[in-house]
Amino acid sequence: MHPTQFSSGDVIADRRADYARMLAENGEHEAAVELMEQALDLVPDWPAGLLRLADYAEKAGQADKAVPALRRLLSLDREDLFGAQLKLALLGAEEVPDQPPSRYVEALFDDYADRFDTALVERLDYTVPAKLARLIADHDDRRFERAVDLGCGTGLFGAEIRDRVTRLEGFDLSVNMLAKAEEKGLYDLLAKADLSLDPAGAGLFDDELAERRADLVSAADVLMYLGDLANAFSLAAHLARPGAFFAFSVEDAGEGDGYLLAPSLRYAHTERHVRQRLAENGFDVLTLTRTTIRMDGGKPVFGILFLASRTA
Repeated sequence: MHPTQFSSGDVIADRRADYARMLAENGEHEAAVELMEQALDLVPDWPAGLLRLADYAEKAGQADKAVPALRRLLSLDREDLFGAQLKLALLGAEEVPDQPPSRYVEALFDDYADRFDTALVERLDYTVPAKLARLIADHDDRRFERAVDLGCGTGLFGAEIRDRVTRLEGFDLSVNMLAKAEEKGLYDLLAKADLSLDPAGAGLFDDELAERRADLVSAADVLMYLGDLANAFSLAAHLARPGAFFAFSVEDAGEGDGYLLAPSLRYAHTERHVRQRLAENGFDVLTLTRTTIRMDGGKPVFGILFLASRTA
């Protein structure tokens, strides 16, 4: 169940929220706001209700109602399961955070896992895994001894690279996505890890999982769920042997420095930010290509595919 569908525990409040949802689906956002306010009069500390109120208020152009609802939600939910901080940043009420809340990303993909492949590949024309595998092969068609697939999801990139890898490891924040990857039988190891954390806390290293063990590290359509790439690239550097490849994608933020938070609540990164973080962590860019990485709302989402190499 998606978090926005969580019940308030009050039958009348839930009924009003259901009516509000139907109004919102018909584009009647101001009326939906009024009904959600009535529901929250009955259950003031209903997190999912506060999120719905904020969403409807934003679409109605009522930021004066959306912002307090999100602030109240954040005070009730310190782990920020609902991504309130990101939504406040989009409304200009908070600074854009360096990273999204891990619990928000985990819940997002736990909910998405069962329909991920169908939605992404068939409906959104998602092509990053195949394009990234081709970028690697076009540069060097060698076989890899050990590949580490960061943010492996359901294993879409693993399927593209499996026949060129002796040992394939996959790590993801979502246990439901890992379960879907397990069903495909592609990986020699699957485990939970948080790429937003530093190498000591991410979950990629222990007595059996040594540093500098990979000659290929990948991150296909993962880094858009991170802001500043410093920690993610530090993880890649700790995994990569000298001369190892690091293949990954980002959404393209265009010219300038840094990164931005898009209305999709995903991050886009500038080429300059990516190059800076790569250099800081001992990677040289071998090649890059700009491409459409998926569709979103019927419009193309533009990205950059990178292939870098770990210096000795």
